[in-house]
Amino acid sequence: MSYVAVYPVASPDTPNKVLTHVDDIAATLAEHGVRFERWQPGLIERDASDAEMIAAYQPQIDALGYGAVAVLRVTSDHPQKAEWRARFLDERRYNEDEVRFFIAGQGLFNLHVGDYVYAVRCEKNDLLGVPAGMAHWFDMGENPHCITLRLFNKAQSPVPELTGDDIARRFPGLDD
Repeated sequence: MSYVAVYPVASPDTPNKVLTHVDDIAATLAEHGVRFERWQPGLIERDASDAEMIAAYQPQIDALGYGAVAVLRVTSDHPQKAEWRARFLDERRYNEDEVRFFIAGQGLFNLHVGDYVYAVRCEKNDLLGVPAGMAHWFDMGENPHCITLRLFNKAQSPVPELTGDDIARRFPGLDD
């Protein structure tokens, strides 16, 4: 189930609000310029290629106006799953939007906005758009199952700017 849990930075053990209704999640995140949508599932075969997955959602991708799209697949049998997980657990910012659409699986985005962290659990058919400059981190869990489309403005994936803050270590992860 998708949700957003809102934590005060000073109290990472207990959220002060948890929302599970798609419209409530979208409205709460929109207050901070974050896009949250649920797309209708595309017709995709289980072993679809990257090109087939992108083609299944091409009209929605085109409507968003991003110039590049890539598929990210990390599953529990991925030989570098621990490295991939660790790669995204540090708080970061990008100089352009980070947009992910979940084709399968789940993941936990944590958005650091002022004195709050918005933990957004995304699952199949969820789209999350984090605006450029917003500090955040992503957890795909110890045994990941995450197949996403990553949308960018440019053909090359943006390079993250790590904040150097260890805040991500203080908050619950996907498996907690």
